[in-house]
Amino acid sequence: MSEAPPAPFIAEGTSFAPHSLAQAARAVLECPDADEKARLAHEAAKCWRRGALTLVPGEMPDRPNRPAKPELLSPNQMPRRTFKGPRGRFALLHALAHIELNAIDLAFDIAGRFAGRTVGETPLPRAFFDDWIAVGDDEARHFAAIQARLRAMGGCYGDLPAHDGLWQAAEETRHDALARLAVVPLVLEARGLDVTPPMIERLMGAGDHDSADILRMIYREEQQHVAAGARWFNYLCDAGNLDPQTTFQTLVRKHFRGLLKPPFNTDARDAAGLERSFYEPLASR
Repeated sequence: MSEAPPAPFIAEGTSFAPHSLAQAARAVLECPDADEKARLAHEAAKCWRRGALTLVPGEMPDRPNRPAKPELLSPNQMPRRTFKGPRGRFALLHALAHIELNAIDLAFDIAGRFAGRTVGETPLPRAFFDDWIAVGDDEARHFAAIQARLRAMGGCYGDLPAHDGLWQAAEETRHDALARLAVVPLVLEARGLDVTPPMIERLMGAGDHDSADILRMIYREEQQHVAAGARWFNYLCDAGNLDPQTTFQTLVRKHFRGLLKPPFNTDARDAAGLERSFYEPLASR
């Protein structure tokens, strides 16, 4: 006799009751409200951890829904950010909130998009989805922490324009799990390891300890996200008899527009398992 499917998790006061990981991930991506998207991400993670979601294939939207604000601009239309004064720090945190909101969608997209599927001939184990659901849960907490800080400063996410280039990585790699791992955690999130410590120092220098504390928390957890990316990239390369270094460089050149920008935080990257021989040949000089 086959086992009955697990009962769906229904969040109190809501109709959120997905049966599969793909359904839960799609609900997160299709939510147009930023705060509600973060809340649904937490609920989806609870569903997964309690074993209420099956690993069957499902379709993901081409693009996530977005709130009416902020206005989305191309990267070259974005005003330059500054750390000068409260308005400059607000603009910095607003930009980081936008990155974290996109990071929620990217984490749930990789989990939902590849649920129940194989990469080449390699089935993806449950531990793969454990990691990316945990990443999405972290990103939701990061967004909520920055949103709370923006509100304490007298505003909220949506008050300033934001750039529309972050989802490009998902569009470029939607049919290739290895490419997604190469570009998102191992290029985009690894870049966060490079730029976050100087931001923390500048916020501390401006006396904004509350914002600096949030960035410290994000920095610690982003190292774990890069480590998950490196672990699963190497796992899939080994399963497919691919050289990880050559494969990484080929995929980044194909799917990432532009060169990687030094200086690199080599200590944090090394600790996450991202070797210099992977990314230094791709760097601008």
